[in-house]
Amino acid sequence: MSAVRLEPRRVEKVWGRRDLGPPFGDVPAVAEPVGEIWFEPPDGREAALLVKYLFTSERLSIQVHPDDAAAQTAGAGPCGKDEAWLILSADPGATIGLGLAERIDRDTLRRAALDGSIEDLVDWRPVRAGDVFYSPAGTIHAIGAGLRLIEVQQNVDLTFRLYDYGRPRDLHLDEAVAVARAEPFRGELASRPISEGRTQLCAGAKLRLERCDGPGRFSLEDAAWVVPLVGDASLDGEGVEAGSVWMTDGPATLDLGPGAEVIVAVPCA
Repeated sequence: MSAVRLEPRRVEKVWGRRDLGPPFGDVPAVAEPVGEIWFEPPDGREAALLVKYLFTSERLSIQVHPDDAAAQTAGAGPCGKDEAWLILSADPGATIGLGLAERIDRDTLRRAALDGSIEDLVDWRPVRAGDVFYSPAGTIHAIGAGLRLIEVQQNVDLTFRLYDYGRPRDLHLDEAVAVARAEPFRGELASRPISEGRTQLCAGAKLRLERCDGPGRFSLEDAAWVVPLVGDASLDGEGVEAGSVWMTDGPATLDLGPGAEVIVAVPCA
């Protein structure tokens, strides 16, 4: 079997939650809230993508990620970071910030980040369960409160914060202003059917997300990250359950029972 079960690692965050929901359950009141669950190879190998579950009770920082060229120029590593989000649940009024409501120059962006008015410049979009977003490097963005979601990203910890609502964390104004596209987000989702029971949810330069719906058998020809959401599923004959994440390094077969739903993430470069 080419598939490896990834190890979950819970990350405490001040903006996290204790009601993580199924299949993760609740965090005890005496413990710190959990904001993220990372899924990593058990042998410590480098992986092209990182899959996380996120749980938010407050807005996350307004931030931006560099692209490959900007990351290399800044000496921050060989690649930047694109990411995609699948909304699992959303409280009434929950939003995600994606791009700005209008184009501004870099000096205006810097001033807005310093005085907090950037909150009013971000394009806050209402979200609901099932929504999918692809955020390319350079996009100003912020994940709002009241959300449970899956994030798939290039596997690099490289974030430039523009604004963090007065929380005592470092900002990266010079770096962020230099790489940010201070304009409305123009990206379009590339949702389309691939085959019976298989749908491409979004695709960008660095990764794509697909959804497989049971019943059915699906061939995974390339390296892929497999995220079961609901129902009975197996990968090369081994059962996989909601709350787990698996990584394949080559061809694999995914079998789904009736009503099962699995997300498949594939790196594109």
